[in-house]
Amino acid sequence: MKRLFALLTLVSISYFIKGQSLIQSGPMNGYSEMREALVWVQMKEASDVQLVYWWDSIPTQTYVSSVVRARSENAYTAHLLADRVEPGRKYGYRILANGKSQTEGEEMYFTTQTLWQYRMDPPDFTIAAGSCTYVNEAAYDRPGKKYGDNFQIFEKIADAQPDMMLWLGDNTYLREADWFTKTGIIHRYTHTRAIPEMQRLLRSTQNYAIWDDHDFGPNDADRAFPHRDKTLEVFKLFWANNGYGAHELGGITSAFQFNDIDFFLLDDRWHRTASDVVTIPAQIFGDDQISWLIELLKYSAAPFKIIATGGQVLNDAKVYENFSNYESEREKLLNRIADEGIKGVIFLTGDRHHAELIKVVHKGMLMYDLTTSPLTSGIHKSGDEGTTNRVEGTLFLEHNFALLHVSGPRNKRELKLQLMDKDGEEVWTHTIKASEW
Repeated sequence: MKRLFALLTLVSISYFIKGQSLIQSGPMNGYSEMREALVWVQMKEASDVQLVYWWDSIPTQTYVSSVVRARSENAYTAHLLADRVEPGRKYGYRILANGKSQTEGEEMYFTTQTLWQYRMDPPDFTIAAGSCTYVNEAAYDRPGKKYGDNFQIFEKIADAQPDMMLWLGDNTYLREADWFTKTGIIHRYTHTRAIPEMQRLLRSTQNYAIWDDHDFGPNDADRAFPHRDKTLEVFKLFWANNGYGAHELGGITSAFQFNDIDFFLLDDRWHRTASDVVTIPAQIFGDDQISWLIELLKYSAAPFKIIATGGQVLNDAKVYENFSNYESEREKLLNRIADEGIKGVIFLTGDRHHAELIKVVHKGMLMYDLTTSPLTSGIHKSGDEGTTNRVEGTLFLEHNFALLHVSGPRNKRELKLQLMDKDGEEVWTHTIKASEW
């Protein structure tokens, strides 16, 4: 009888384990366009993965993506393409692994962009943004006080129901054990991405990302980091942007349009030199990336042109890795924006472990720089840095994220900047009107 009981128990446990989901983390909604969208997921083991999706108005008519093999070489990740979609629709979906549903009973959806041009005013929508996500792992953390905290902030972002989330770099923190091998880099990404508090945000809105030093390499890493090819490969495995390294620029540089707003994702690491280098020109972006940006900005008809990059651009305090330490290149960039008469430029930045809004008029041209940081990593508690161009009352020294609300008719768009604390409570707001330019 005891032997029979043990056998039945073993069978029950085996059945329970087999019935568990094979999903390690996600799914995550990646980029969304009018005619296709991408969904990302990471599995626990080698699997044949597919996306089943349907327009929520006709749930009985389903579509199935091509099979993607999740395997150890790609960190068991799968990028699943929904390419039988129409503009402006909400699609429910589920994940199949080896032909079996892994997400039964869970509400998951993505939304395709609206075809508004020549038909209507562009939709009102909300962008969430944040930077600096540190997730503790005792075996690899430095001794002492835990550096990561307040992980409920991801739940609060999800509660705000943004239409997209823009991750502004340091989205994970590579550590000494991680820097030099693909194995270590994958471990760090996998560990960060799997925290329970993040999952609802990943699957409930479209996610886009840039990187900064901690997901590029060691602290303050620049283009000399010898393993940047590995960190770039893993960044591409774990994010789902619509392209990387635009026009052979390398790194993660890209751009996309969301409704009527243009977004420019700049790489502040791939081309960066040390600021105190004396035998070559010091740079962050490099001439080719700046020229690419200027030409796209000049072409853009968007009322607000949002330039996302890891570190502050407009802060005039020469501290840490601010662009002000790279005077010549910073002047070149701002001069070209002004000389070309490019209106509506707003830099969206992270890195600094505090939040603030910077406002500058350069050669008669208005520009803003919204910094939102950190999400969960350590907080910058230093005093006055000598910043002269901060909008009064916007410095915030606690965990935070930002919401950017775009609203109004096509020719009268407004951008409401809303800084939120770790509990999802408003800290301050500032409204920018397209008519300011």
